[in-house]
Amino acid sequence: MDEPPPGSIIFQIVNPAFSSAETLSVALSLLFILFLVFLSACYSGSENALFSLSKTQLAELVEEPGARAKAINFLLRFPKRLLATILIANTFVNIAVVLVTTFLFETIFNFKVYPLFGFLFEVVFVTFLLVLFGEVIPKVYSFQNNVKISRILAVPLYYTYKTFQPLVFVLEKSTSIIDKRITKKGHILSVDELTHAIEITSEKDAPKQEKNILKGVVNFGNTNVKQIMRQRPDIVGVELNTPFQQLMHQIVDSGYSRVPVYEVNLDTIKGILFTKDLLPHLNEAPDFNWQGLIRPAYYIPESKKIDDLLKEFQTKRMHLAIVVDEFGGTSGIVSMEDIVEEIFGEIQDEFDEDEHVYTKINQYTFVFEGKMLINDMCKYMDLPVEDFDDVRNDAETLGGMLLEINAHLPKMGQEIKFKNYSFKIESVDARRIKRVKVSFVPNSAYAEN
Repeated sequence: MDEPPPGSIIFQIVNPAFSSAETLSVALSLLFILFLVFLSACYSGSENALFSLSKTQLAELVEEPGARAKAINFLLRFPKRLLATILIANTFVNIAVVLVTTFLFETIFNFKVYPLFGFLFEVVFVTFLLVLFGEVIPKVYSFQNNVKISRILAVPLYYTYKTFQPLVFVLEKSTSIIDKRITKKGHILSVDELTHAIEITSEKDAPKQEKNILKGVVNFGNTNVKQIMRQRPDIVGVELNTPFQQLMHQIVDSGYSRVPVYEVNLDTIKGILFTKDLLPHLNEAPDFNWQGLIRPAYYIPESKKIDDLLKEFQTKRMHLAIVVDEFGGTSGIVSMEDIVEEIFGEIQDEFDEDEHVYTKINQYTFVFEGKMLINDMCKYMDLPVEDFDDVRNDAETLGGMLLEINAHLPKMGQEIKFKNYSFKIESVDARRIKRVKVSFVPNSAYAEN
């Protein structure tokens, strides 16, 4: 049997029972569909408009007199109710569009010969109508004109809420129960997962400097004071019985605005001397009792998290703390600047000396001081700190970690290998490692070998 030509399909699907008497019902159906699509556009647009209002725009709308301001204020005070109202109303409208469209097509066409074609035709028509004119266009327009649309649709949307209030209540309560269950079972991202997410972000999405800041923020609450403090050998302090003239020379040479004052040794710190407190006494006699200017010191343990310390600094209006070990001895000092640098990187002000904390030989080779913190070394070389967790133990500096790996003080020129890292001792004395050349092979190349 020969297939009918494509052009004849149209004649075959037109309902032969369609008469002029049904023209009015068809026209009314078309008008009703247009009205329903308009309603769908209003509800979709109102969602985008109201939820995209800025704080400034919302404040201006709420301050306006009349029912409009009250309606906007009420709707946005309960965003879940607002969203439930829009979803319910839009669902009813969309269902009505489908029903009226089905009636219209059954009146005009007869799809009994080609039922699959009729089904696809109706689905495509309704989908195109609702998505384009009921969703996309109104949402784009309302986002660009959110204040205008909010003014127009706030009151009608409020009365829509009142109409569907019982259904809104049921939907709101049911979603709250589901939300609580999902929250309990929800997956909490770990610090490592967040760091990995930052790593795989392309340079186009986030430049390297921004990535480093994001990493600093992610690891901020997981970093303790011991990891960022200035170690005891690097502390610049003054002895309690230092003559006034000698004190002034030491203060000038140090360049610090706050200096610890100790008696006998750094384990007995008596307080902190602020340089600004000395300014009114510059012309005092050599026997001036400067010890009366000492302020109380603030002591913290090595294990304190730096996010907690930052809050304490802000609350107590302090900028410097003495870090003590488990035996009460001084192990280092930490300042507000050290905490900020943990996020934003090294900060140089006009009083800082332009010292080289490291030397970069090439992309994979650096030279560091032995007292360099392991965390800082990894930042400069763009390496994961976790690579050294197995060997560092309690060590916080590069020299300390190499002593843990080697078990004794290495000799000049000795090379210590760990995984794909090589540490060559360039300077050492009888007590400590002074300078190290650090080289590494990228993980991909290391795996191939």
